[in-house]
Amino acid sequence: MPDWDSLLHHQFLHNELADWLVAALTFFVTLTVLPVVRGFVRARRRRSAEQGRPQVHTAIDLTMLLVSRTSRLFLLAVALYFASRDLVFAPRIERVLTIAIVAVFWLQVGLWAMTAVRFAIDLRRSRSAGLDALLTSSMDVILFSAGLLVWTMVLLLALDNLGVQIKPLLAGLGIGGIALALAVQTVLSDLLASMSIALDKPFGIGDFLTLGDYQGTVEHIGVKSTKLRSISGEQIVIANADIVKARVRNYGRMRERRAVFQFGVNYDTPVEALAAIPAEVRRIVEAQSNTRFDRCHFLTFGDTALQFELVYFVTRSEFNVYADIQQAVNLAVLERFRALRVQLAAPTRAIVYVENPGAAPPSQSSR
Repeated sequence: MPDWDSLLHHQFLHNELADWLVAALTFFVTLTVLPVVRGFVRARRRRSAEQGRPQVHTAIDLTMLLVSRTSRLFLLAVALYFASRDLVFAPRIERVLTIAIVAVFWLQVGLWAMTAVRFAIDLRRSRSAGLDALLTSSMDVILFSAGLLVWTMVLLLALDNLGVQIKPLLAGLGIGGIALALAVQTVLSDLLASMSIALDKPFGIGDFLTLGDYQGTVEHIGVKSTKLRSISGEQIVIANADIVKARVRNYGRMRERRAVFQFGVNYDTPVEALAAIPAEVRRIVEAQSNTRFDRCHFLTFGDTALQFELVYFVTRSEFNVYADIQQAVNLAVLERFRALRVQLAAPTRAIVYVENPGAAPPSQSSR
């Protein structure tokens, strides 16, 4: 009969055989149970997606998402950590194990943090349906900024766990950061401007903008620049820092258009016809769809005509809709005025000939 007690207490690589067996059992149980739990959570999320169930975006949903995004390398590191807690290793081997486990752990923490950031963006989108385009346009900027912050913190915390003194490192990074900022201040200004655009949301993808002499539809909002598609078809690339400094006219946020124009009638128009013009014009405007009449008045005595001013609103923001309505109003006004025998005043131009006193009078034939 073998002496099991002495066999289990046999020393092997600085540890008893019983300790190795317990460590192996812990390793395989952990590496079996954790993947099963992760597989169960993934299968449940997949079934919910296939059945079209809406995401509630609760803490449980976030927990399940984080579990499903856990890497197999992290599960291996967890199993190795639990298995090696009661074992004794040589200093060099223990140092290598510690570095590997800490690196894998903080790598997974960074992945979890970025998953939580995307979850928060999806949560904001679900609660604010009207901001979908804005969130989509600023997604790259938000993810880039969050990723820069998350992975910097992960690196510093991992070095701190490994015993590296990070205070001198932070001081060095501060001095080096100042020098780097001076060297790449243009890039940094564009980056900060992109973060300002992402947080303030002055425009989104699909909005039509006027920036000084440039006009176009927003196609992409990047970390350094914003791309517009102009009316004539070419792409306009503008640095984000220049956009933040400029006065932006965003026609994509326009809810309605205010139409103002004047027309003149002849001075010999009867007073009764003049008094009827505002009511007639109002009926013409109100007969058009997507309009709201404001006013029409006999406003001033012009040099060559009696000036009327018409103001109304187009309740849709598209310029083509506004142009179609304006054209219909103009045609209807012409038709109605001709029926009322009201003459629109034609523009006149006076041409004055100034003779040169020193020149010879023109000949009879030239006259």
